[in-house]
Amino acid sequence: MRELPRQLSVEQLAELFEGRTRFVERLAAIEDPLAHAREVARGLADDEKKEVLDAHPPIGGRTTSARSAVEQGSDDDPVVLAELADLNRAYEERFGFRFVVFVNRRPRREIVPILRERLERSREQELETAVDELVQIALDRWRTS
Repeated sequence: MRELPRQLSVEQLAELFEGRTRFVERLAAIEDPLAHAREVARGLADDEKKEVLDAHPPIGGRTTSARSAVEQGSDDDPVVLAELADLNRAYEERFGFRFVVFVNRRPRREIVPILRERLERSREQELETAVDELVQIALDRWRTS
């Protein structure tokens, strides 16, 4: 397993976090950015959390980065994709930001019940969970690249 780096460029961090956001800029300015990513993420204002969450492609969506496409797997069952699209839409309407989950190479059909469960939570709980999932994704990306 790859050790966490003491320094990463903005470009490297943008790849791990799906875009150059204010969060990524903050991380690039500190030593041990991945080791401190959760702490920095939790301290972001809500609009900054929304910005970094919305940078991620939707689960099951057509528009994904090459890395996300691999992570999300090849479960292209049209019924599953349609359900994910409906649930993603409901999630964004309810919470105001994109659903982010550490897929961890699970098929998309296994994400459906997770998304349903998370729709029942409060916005505050969900914002904290989504940001934590975002950091887990980036850490996994670093370790497996």
